[in-house]
Amino acid sequence: MPTAAVNGIEVYHERGGEGPPLLFVNGSGATLATSAPLVDVFRARFDTLAHDQRGLGRTTVPAGPYAMADYAADIAALLDHVGWASCRVVGVSFGGMVAQELAVTWPERVERLALLCTSPGGEGGSSYPLHALAELSPAERERVGVTILDTRFDAEWLEAHPDDQALVELMAQRRSGDSGPTVGEALQLEARRHHDVWDRLARIASPTMVAAGRYDGIAPPANAEAIASRIAGAELSLYDGGHAFFVQDRRALPDVSAFLAG
Repeated sequence: MPTAAVNGIEVYHERGGEGPPLLFVNGSGATLATSAPLVDVFRARFDTLAHDQRGLGRTTVPAGPYAMADYAADIAALLDHVGWASCRVVGVSFGGMVAQELAVTWPERVERLALLCTSPGGEGGSSYPLHALAELSPAERERVGVTILDTRFDAEWLEAHPDDQALVELMAQRRSGDSGPTVGEALQLEARRHHDVWDRLARIASPTMVAAGRYDGIAPPANAEAIASRIAGAELSLYDGGHAFFVQDRRALPDVSAFLAG
């Protein structure tokens, strides 16, 4: 099993594909096991490195609390482990927050940066407080989860849009039997709660694409606009969809891949 001993933990990672080196950074609660189809999209064009973040999947669950700087430091050490001085980086949701932290701390290590459905925190705007969902009943958590996934999603919309209904059902299957966050997930949500790179975004020196769904109730498009406003030359792209716009709008992933390829 490919693990790297970094920062006192064992980080499980996978690498595959050919092309320019690319780091893929996962969203809240996601692991390589749950996000394999998305990672595979990038492996078709890049030498792609992805990992289970601390506390999740097959990576060690160290004692908390965790800070966003810890997640970024794990990545920097993982890049050292595989021998990459720099690479392209794509971060999805929470992974976009970690990618921002990485890029403001070690801008020289990021060649090109794609930030998907994410937020800068602070005065630039925070994403929906997912940690608060744990306090709700399972039924209420399910209802709110659908609403924030895409703000258009109600019974009438989903009845008229079978692809979106299938997306909701897929997300429900992934949460089946969910009794609340695991220890690692709870620690991740707490770190996410304190994410704030707003005053440091100008440090990012790489070409950057910021992409968002027009109907995202977790990371609203205004937050993407705020990120792009603070990074010199950043490209802002809005797509027809919500927090999973890259599944809903078929233009999105080809656009992101083309940008990262440069």
